[in-house]
Amino acid sequence: MMKTVFTIFSVIVFTTISAVDSCPPSDRAALLAFKAALHEPYLGIFNSWTGTDCCRNWYGVSCDQETYRVADINLRGESEDPIFERAHRTGFMTGFISPEICKLTRLSSLTIADWKGITGQIPKCITRLPFLRILDLIGNRISGEIPAGIGRLKRLTVLNVADNQLTGRIPASLTRLSNLMHLDLRNNKISGPIPSRAGDLSMLSRALLSGNLISGSIPVSLCRIYRLADLDLSMNKISGLIPPCLGKMAVLATLNLDCNLLMGRIPATLLTSAVGNLNLSRNALGGNIPDVFGPTSYFTVIDLSHNRFKGPVPRSLSAASYIGHLDLSYNHLCGRIPVGAPFNHLEASSFMYNDCLCGKPLRACSPHD
Repeated sequence: MMKTVFTIFSVIVFTTISAVDSCPPSDRAALLAFKAALHEPYLGIFNSWTGTDCCRNWYGVSCDQETYRVADINLRGESEDPIFERAHRTGFMTGFISPEICKLTRLSSLTIADWKGITGQIPKCITRLPFLRILDLIGNRISGEIPAGIGRLKRLTVLNVADNQLTGRIPASLTRLSNLMHLDLRNNKISGPIPSRAGDLSMLSRALLSGNLISGSIPVSLCRIYRLADLDLSMNKISGLIPPCLGKMAVLATLNLDCNLLMGRIPATLLTSAVGNLNLSRNALGGNIPDVFGPTSYFTVIDLSHNRFKGPVPRSLSAASYIGHLDLSYNHLCGRIPVGAPFNHLEASSFMYNDCLCGKPLRACSPHD
């Protein structure tokens, strides 16, 4: 009798431990429903999604070590994982992201990136995943809008939906993501203005919004983001003036505003700032280029081409601590190109198609120039 009781007790204990040490059936069911909405024909990445324990050896799935709830889904279509090397190809997947994913209520990271063929919309219920820190859906064919309630994700640090087919506006609630550090919306069809309260994103270090249909002006509030190091608003329909305060930002190193509808003058602050990669090409900027370069001017790239600048090439460029690539072509500049560094290492293409520039590396100046 005692032996029977002990055996029953052992079975109960073993069953309890096994249940605790594996993912709950509800998480497994959510993952299988997520898988059912997708089709991956070449690599077999879902072949490992078998058995009752989704925390062990399910490709791309990680669980919390204490609760055994699913915490991370990391499925990348471009990876150095052996499964890709054996197949000698990148990934391709079709289907859509099932709302069943939202039943994984402890999800911290969701990466479904570079599969090229995934369509459908971003499930609105994703905004109800309170522990989500990373949402990376780059490189698919996802359409629709960024969910209006995205601002509920208070822990979100990375939002990357670049290279998709998203439309609509940037939701106003996005400015409530107080922990957001990396925002990448590049190469979609997003329209409307940048929210005026974008400056509330106090932790933001990279804001990449190029290749959309964004209009309106550059919000002055962006200048309040102390940590912002990389701002790319290129290839949009942004108009108005360049806020001078952008040149007073402590760590802003890359500023790409090319291919927009900006007008007015270049703020002198930008030319003596921390910015080292400055692209203002293909706008409607005009007036003289400020002659304010000095020892704090350090540019790996400065591209002012395809604008309406007039007057001379600034002589103070020779006082800059470094000028790597300079492009002043396709403007209305006139006069003698200064001699000495950095002009002695620049090619003619840097100065072509202006009104009346002369001197090396262009034609020699005449006595009348």
